[in-house]
Amino acid sequence: SDNRARMMRSTDPYLRERLHDFDDLAYRLLRQLMGRGHSLLDGFEGQDAILVAHNMGAAELLDYRGASLRGLVLEEGTPTSHAVIVAKALGIPVIGQATGINSLIANGDDIIVDGDEGQVQLRPQPDVQDAYAAKLKFQAKRQARYRELRNEPAVTVDGTPIRMNMNAGLIFDLPQLEESGADGIGLFRTEVQFMVSSTLPRQERQQKLYREVLKAANGKPVTFRTLDVGGDKILPYMRAAHEENPALGMRAVRIALERPGLMKAQLRALLRAAAGQELRIMLPMITLLSEVESVRRILDDEVRHLTTHGHKVPNIIRLGIMLEVPSMLWQLDDLMANVDFVSVGSNDLFQFIMAVDRQNTQLAGHFDELSRPFLRVLRRIAEAAGRHDTELTLCGEMAGRPLSAMALLALGYRSLSMSSASIGPVKAMVMSLDLPKLEDKLLPALDAGHLDTLTIRELLSDFTAEHGVSLD
Repeated sequence: SDNRARMMRSTDPYLRERLHDFDDLAYRLLRQLMGRGHSLLDGFEGQDAILVAHNMGAAELLDYRGASLRGLVLEEGTPTSHAVIVAKALGIPVIGQATGINSLIANGDDIIVDGDEGQVQLRPQPDVQDAYAAKLKFQAKRQARYRELRNEPAVTVDGTPIRMNMNAGLIFDLPQLEESGADGIGLFRTEVQFMVSSTLPRQERQQKLYREVLKAANGKPVTFRTLDVGGDKILPYMRAAHEENPALGMRAVRIALERPGLMKAQLRALLRAAAGQELRIMLPMITLLSEVESVRRILDDEVRHLTTHGHKVPNIIRLGIMLEVPSMLWQLDDLMANVDFVSVGSNDLFQFIMAVDRQNTQLAGHFDELSRPFLRVLRRIAEAAGRHDTELTLCGEMAGRPLSAMALLALGYRSLSMSSASIGPVKAMVMSLDLPKLEDKLLPALDAGHLDTLTIRELLSDFTAEHGVSLD
């Protein structure tokens, strides 16, 4: 109780968020002692249910995987809370920050959770229910059309092949690799395992997960991003100093190089899990090429250690980076010549270039990722990769939106990585697109001066209407 009181008084929102994990453990123990079983859904088996709670821990949510849980509403849930991360991985619509909802609802009430719009409808009127039923039917038809495209190659009208990769972070994501028809996993977020665990995952546990991921991929390429924590991703069991601006502080590869034991354990787990196979390792938040060389030395040492002790290692090891720090834009040729692949992290790159916090709701709509300055940056990266024949992918929100994905293809990107749900809509766009015509329209407009009042977004919208490009 003393520890709980101290955590309640903390002004650090991330520390207060970890209090919910502590409460979750206490409540689970109490239910066991009282003989009430694991799940609050006892008695509701076989029924569709939406769970409404003040907050909850990730471990408790995992207990409900076998139930017909159709939605989750939390009074205090935030994008960084563990339960929200796991819910999204399970494909469960989740709404957070629904302050006071528990006082407005009772067991058995009708409720609609709209995860797309971030809305909750309590005891909806019949006309509202009918409207959502129609929306679900429309979405079901659209999803059926996307499933038909699952095994079709993503090739534009003019014959340009595009690689469609998916992002993942938990073992629950992996069935989507087959169901979505993705060509591989372009980004496996290894930190999610660390974020949903109450203690630091030991090397053996990490190795088990990585081996399961590679087995589920069934020969398709998997790119493992090394531990990317810090900033808004805080581990409850890892001590971190207070930082005025965590997004620009001790995070990602900076933590790994500061605490090499953590990096060595993860690299060794990856090497052993991928024994006899290809291993693709991606380093986040690289600022200087010297950081890549530091990690490469650690990786080489681990390979030597394993081979010396008789362990098999991967047949091929490919080392790349996530390009998300603007300093790399002045090292592009050296970068492309010294890594095996580059994945552009468009979310953070846009944030840093435009000096805009992408989680600040006051700035939403003020800055456009399809602005000419940012697209010119992305074109520079694609041109540098082309000069050195370096494999290039873009991971981020842009890749999963058909309109912005169109722009990326015109800039020279031929590999995209996105959420599994986005693969169908983006593939439909790709298969209806005449890429040379788009290039002829878009590329000259990128260099237009300030007198050109037509935005790139408007130009793309006009092009889709004129040429019948699918933007469902």
